[in-house]
Amino acid sequence: MNKYAKRYFVDALSGMAQGLFASLLVGTIILTLGQQLLKIDDNAFFRYLVKAGQFASDKKVFGAAMAVGIGYAMKSSALVLFSLVAVGAAANETGGAGGPLAVLVIAIVAAECGNLVSKKTKVDILVTPIVTILSGILLTVLTAKYIGIAASSVGNLIMWATNQRPFIMGMIISAVVGIALTLPISSAAICAALGLTGLAGGAAVAGCSAQMIGFAVMSFSENGWSGLLSQGLGTSMLQMPNIVKNPKIWIPPILASVITGPLSTCLFALKMNGAAVSSGMGTCGFVGQIGVITGWYADPFFKPGVFDWVGLILISFVLPAVISLALCKYLKKIGWIKEGDLKLPE
Repeated sequence: MNKYAKRYFVDALSGMAQGLFASLLVGTIILTLGQQLLKIDDNAFFRYLVKAGQFASDKKVFGAAMAVGIGYAMKSSALVLFSLVAVGAAANETGGAGGPLAVLVIAIVAAECGNLVSKKTKVDILVTPIVTILSGILLTVLTAKYIGIAASSVGNLIMWATNQRPFIMGMIISAVVGIALTLPISSAAICAALGLTGLAGGAAVAGCSAQMIGFAVMSFSENGWSGLLSQGLGTSMLQMPNIVKNPKIWIPPILASVITGPLSTCLFALKMNGAAVSSGMGTCGFVGQIGVITGWYADPFFKPGVFDWVGLILISFVLPAVISLALCKYLKKIGWIKEGDLKLPE
């Protein structure tokens, strides 16, 4: 059970997140950059950036990228990987707003079907793609629409609950999604699968940022600038081996997320109006922050002011750093955290 749980819920989710990052997320960043630069000067290069971003963030394109990422993480053969392009594109398109979850489920099954026959016959170049594509498309036709509806319903329920009870839900979402980011699963894939945007997405950004910035600042004395950048702009997952050894080192970032989550929803009303996957990225490449900013400028009736910018900076960087560092110093004082507990492996 542990083997399959890791394969389907850790490896596959991580591969899906990488596929999302290499298509939708990067495409959104390029598109946003191009659109903002076009407002300054209308030239061919800026129009090229917009076009490139539009292609990379197209629904069928990032659906295919997710499926290939899943197949790669599952160590599928080359023919299975190439065949998953069609499966992912179809599942994401058919799944609607909950397309990423449909891609996750269907690509896993299609990849396993393809792996069963891969390199088992003399006509592998025909058999493997046929089995992978037909099994994936059949599942898409039968289930993708309903998987998408279910995922959207859960995501909509979470977002509705957040609007009704922003303090409590902000706290819960921030803590849970932040923890998911540090665990060897994909918070980005979870947010994408559930379509978490709006206030709920903003709380998720707060939670992920608290984990990344918290661990980066707490461990600076042991890991230096390389550790600060790899955790603060990369991932707090690097601390998982240390968390296993001493779970108490996780207390400061988690408490920081519990504090910043409701501040995000109740005080600053930070909303994720970009791609849902950005909600689970935190400060990784500043993707979470770019998603919030993108939403600001996409709304013709909203112009961000000083309060909005201050809120984004406080929630994403300042408060996680201050809270985590203060708590870490206290836990060191009482002996719960010792020197070397946060040292990253060389």
